[in-house]
Amino acid sequence: MTIDSAAPSALDFVIEVERLYASLLATQESDSAVEPGLGGKLLYAGELDASARAFLVAGNIAGAASLAATANASVQRQAIHDGVADFLVNSLDEALRILKNEIRKHETVAVCIAAAPLAIENEMRERGVVPDLLAPGFAGNPVLASERRRLAIPSKDLTQALLCWSVASTPARWLPKLDTIALGCLASGSEPQATSRWLRLAPRYLGRLAQGIRILRCSRKIGDAFATQVQTAIRQGEIGVAVKIDFNGTAVS
Repeated sequence: MTIDSAAPSALDFVIEVERLYASLLATQESDSAVEPGLGGKLLYAGELDASARAFLVAGNIAGAASLAATANASVQRQAIHDGVADFLVNSLDEALRILKNEIRKHETVAVCIAAAPLAIENEMRERGVVPDLLAPGFAGNPVLASERRRLAIPSKDLTQALLCWSVASTPARWLPKLDTIALGCLASGSEPQATSRWLRLAPRYLGRLAQGIRILRCSRKIGDAFATQVQTAIRQGEIGVAVKIDFNGTAVS
């Protein structure tokens, strides 16, 4: 990749979130007239490790309510600091009060319980709390796993590739302008509505984790149109910063 402003680990995290997001929305029935989302669904990630962090962020972008647990105090603090979790609570009771309210309203929320996952999963079983989807790598309570399906990761769509862009400075000023150009390109094409949702909401939920970058899985036609329009905007003075664009591993500007 040529996105110099992002550490490899940050870029890898964003790519993993996008992969999980696409997989989550692939579970929805397709309706071209309605933007897909997982409002009203409960996702369970298990132990809040690196994979679960990506799963929670993907769930946020997809519109779901998500739950994870960890007894590690530093991991708990980091999840709140990074915006991966919205709430840190001490019991399943507290978590359910938040989750039930947000699920009823079809709102997005991510909750972390400060406890060992296995204990929480046993309590979930006893109380009949059944998530709609489990994280793909879920390795917790085997009874819970047998009742709910893990998220399946579909095979790659070979007509799509990864478009990445970043700016040399002041990303808070310039990235939204580039996002507007990208959204315009998507609106003029035939990309799934899930792609537009990703571009609109991913910056909000990735926050500081995105490290000033954007990624978008799209067709070559969309990638070329985006690069052309960005270059035009730079020449006309509408974009006053150097922009790096990378499509499928190759720099295009």
